Amino acid sequence: MQALTRARELGGAGGFYALQAAIVACHAEARTANDTDWSRIAGYYAELAAVVRSPIIELNRAVAVGMAEGPEAALAIVDRLVREPALKGYHLLPSVRGDLLHKLGRHEEARAAFEAAGGAGGQQARARPAAAARRRGGRRSDVIGLGQRFDQ
Repeated sequence: MQALTRARELGGAGGFYALQAAIVACHAEARTANDTDWSRIAGYYAELAAVVRSPIIELNRAVAVGMAEGPEAALAIVDRLVREPALKGYHLLPSVRGDLLHKLGRHEEARAAFEAAGGAGGQQARARPAAAARRRGGRRSDVIGLGQRFDQ
């Protein structure tokens, strides 16, 4: 916390790392999610998005906006992100969307979003070992599956 104060004093509070630290500090200062200053966090994410364009930062901002302003405001942000190519197949996007839809009482849409999240998450989990094997020059069959031991 002292480092954040010092960064502000030196005029560096609007930098990439200082903004991330400010977000973390807001979470650290709160005893519970309900005690968290979500409006402040949403503001920090907006500042961070101005520093570096990232759909992940926007998704995080949407979560904070949802906590501060409600699910409808957040869903507007998330629905714009659905068209973002960088988030295609990213399981947290439909997860967040499903949560917001659920909070709005749109249960069938929420269920579809959660199912999409489960499919995307499963695809990512299956792709990671294969990608790691390719980086090492091996084949997918060289990858140890879940539940297998090295000596099998």
